[in-house]
Amino acid sequence: MVFGASGGIGGALAEALAARADVAEVHAGSRRGDTPGVGKVRPFAFDLQDEASIAAACTGIGGPLDMVLIATGRLTRADGAGPEKSYRALSAEGMAELFAVNTIGPALIAKHTLPLLRRDGRSVFAALSARVGSIADNRLGGWHAYRASKAALNMLVKNLALELARTHPQAIAVTLHPGTVDTGLSAPFQRGVAEGKLFTPAFSAGALLRVLEGLAPADSGGLFAWDGARLPF
Repeated sequence: MVFGASGGIGGALAEALAARADVAEVHAGSRRGDTPGVGKVRPFAFDLQDEASIAAACTGIGGPLDMVLIATGRLTRADGAGPEKSYRALSAEGMAELFAVNTIGPALIAKHTLPLLRRDGRSVFAALSARVGSIADNRLGGWHAYRASKAALNMLVKNLALELARTHPQAIAVTLHPGTVDTGLSAPFQRGVAEGKLFTPAFSAGALLRVLEGLAPADSGGLFAWDGARLPF
């Protein structure tokens, strides 16, 4: 299952998985459920902020699932405000909006997908996070709500990994830093990106899938970059 398949990275992940010979079906989720259902791709609808829609989608698909990928996220508010450059720009509404999308939504997806992961073999649960969500790697500050919501997501998935290991010993639960990808989310912030470090969605998706292929249950709970580097929390 790919949640957020209408986005740049999510769509590329669904496409890359569908092209693999060892993948039978790719369930591609978006708000409208209108991801093109071509070949192995099976579209479904869900609303990240409506738990009932997530539960219904998971019930309809069932299991066992080999992989759950969450490619949702928001850097700015729905009205375009942010990210905050100073604490003076903080607001309860702005923080709640980003936490709802970047942390609470993935938590609710986990609630309904983790029970569907296969128990008799390797399975993967992964959510897109960001390097700026690393507390130890924070050198610049700012972007308060986004950083905090992604740091909370990293902690959430670490918790999930510990709990999942008790029932699914071969499962892997991780967060992923996709790099700076040429999508609508990063478009306003690409000016300072170093040469060769602005990735296409297809490049990032391929890199992330290769990282996941190389992980073992001992890596569960970590935050990994597109190049395989383990990032500090």
